[in-house]
Amino acid sequence: MLSGHLMNARLSTRHLAPAALAAALVAGLAGPPVRAQGPAPHASLRHGGEDLKRSTNVLVQAVREATERFKDVAVAEAEGYALMFGCVSGPDSGAMGLHYVNLGLVTDGVLDPARPEIVIYEPLPNGRLKLTGADFLVFADQWNAANTATPQLMGQLLHLFESPNRYGLPPFYTLHVWAWKPNANGSFVNWHPNVSCDAYQPAP
Repeated sequence: MLSGHLMNARLSTRHLAPAALAAALVAGLAGPPVRAQGPAPHASLRHGGEDLKRSTNVLVQAVREATERFKDVAVAEAEGYALMFGCVSGPDSGAMGLHYVNLGLVTDGVLDPARPEIVIYEPLPNGRLKLTGADFLVFADQWNAANTATPQLMGQLLHLFESPNRYGLPPFYTLHVWAWKPNANGSFVNWHPNVSCDAYQPAP
């Protein structure tokens, strides 16, 4: 069933992943669900006051440390990240930007602040890409088969995207962490009001 959904996803995306990577994603989701990783550090922090602020800062800092080398997109590509979905713009204003996806991390069913499934870039007018943050993603059916609680990272609950969705994917949990471009609406919201897809030029 998931294979069919993902075939539709590949056909509907503006920028398709290489066929080998797409096939690996289908194969990974077809396998048995994996056990969830143990609670992340600081997952027990209380959601309030200074504890919430500290949790927020810890997760943003962890993502910065894990992704600093990806400021050069060639490094991300060398480690298995590939562009999918073109440039994702917002429903009214702002955008998410360019999603470079590591399909091996998407299919392992494990959430780890040090190993984001996706790194996010903003296309710039000079043709370069600016690293803005990371996106953590796990498919809902895979996660729910092995866990009873909503997935979280260091106390931050992931958002559930139901199906059908604009990406043509089955339901999935996701958490954006805007570690490299501060977001006035919060570090963990889906859309960034100051990210733009205007400079994006798809490869021929």
